[in-house]
Amino acid sequence: MEGLYLLCSIITTTVTSIALSLLLPLQYLYNFFLLRSISRKKQVEEEDHQQEPVIFLYEGSVWHERRRPVHHSFRYSARYALLDLDRAPNSLPSSFFSNHLSAHEAREITSTTGTVFLLTIPPSVGYEQNPLSVYYCYELEGSATRLTKCIAEVTNTPWGERVSFVFNPDSDLVAKPLHVSPFMDMLGNWSMRANVPGDNLFIAISVQHPKLGDYFTATLNAKRISSGALNPALFFWLMPHKVALWIYWQALKLWWKNVRFVQHPRYMNPTYRDEASMRNRKLQCCPMVVQDENNHLKFDESYSPLVGENGSRDRWCVWRDAQWPWA
Repeated sequence: MEGLYLLCSIITTTVTSIALSLLLPLQYLYNFFLLRSISRKKQVEEEDHQQEPVIFLYEGSVWHERRRPVHHSFRYSARYALLDLDRAPNSLPSSFFSNHLSAHEAREITSTTGTVFLLTIPPSVGYEQNPLSVYYCYELEGSATRLTKCIAEVTNTPWGERVSFVFNPDSDLVAKPLHVSPFMDMLGNWSMRANVPGDNLFIAISVQHPKLGDYFTATLNAKRISSGALNPALFFWLMPHKVALWIYWQALKLWWKNVRFVQHPRYMNPTYRDEASMRNRKLQCCPMVVQDENNHLKFDESYSPLVGENGSRDRWCVWRDAQWPWA
C-alpha cells in the first residue's frame, strides 16, 4: 500500500509541477509588465526607510560523506532562501508559513528578543522538500543583535515526519531524535554548528555513533547572491524536486553497495522517541568525552542551557507525526 501511494504521489507531483511550470512564463510576464511600477515604488520606499530586504538568496552546495561501513560521498548544488519572518514576503503561499514556526513562536521557544530568520528551500510549482530548515534567533543587545540560538527543523523522506529542536550555533550535541535514513540506525548523536548568515553561510552536522564512530558528515556551504534582478519563482524552479531525486538516487546507490537496510524504528521500538529524549537529557546533564576502541568517537561539552521547571537542563524538542499512509 505504501509503495502504491509513493508511486501515485510521484505521478501526481510530476503532473502538477509540469502544469504549474508551463504557467511560470505567464506569471513572469504579468509581474514584469503589470507589477513593475508597483515594485519600483515599493523599492524606493524601502530605500527611503533604509530597510533590509525581506529575503536573501543563497547558492552553494550540499556535501555528504559516509565513511563506514562503506565509503560513499556525493555533492549537489543547492539554492536556499533566508527569510525575515517578521516581514515575511507575500510571494510565498500561506500554506508554507502555516507549516512552519512564526517569528513570535521561535522567540518564545528560544527566549530571545531579536529578529528571526528562516533558512529554507521555498516550495516550487506545488512541491516542497526540505530535509533541513534552520531558524536563526537573535538577541537584542542595546542597538545591536547577536545570534544566540538556532532551531533545526529536520524532515525525513518519504515519511514526512519532522522533529524540531533548539541548538547552540557555536557547537552543540543532540541525541539523534529522528529516523532520517533507512540506512542508519537510531544510535548516536548529531554534532551541529552553524555560522552567522552573511555573505557566506555554513552548516555542519556529523553523526557520532557508539560503534561506527564519527562516520557521517553533512555540510552546506553557500554564498549570498544579488537578488535585485532575480525572480524567486524562477530561481527556485524545481529545486525541491532535485533534492528529492538526489535522496532517492543516493538511497539506491547505498542499497547497491549492500549497506544494511534499517527498518523504521516505529515497527521494532515504538518508544524510540522517549529513548531519544532520555539520551538527550543525559547529554545535557552529564557532558563528557567518550571514545570507542578505535578512538573514533569524541563528544564535546556543548549543550543548550535551557532549564526545565524541575531545575534540570532540558532541550525543547517536538515531533510531527507522519501523514497517511506512512502513519
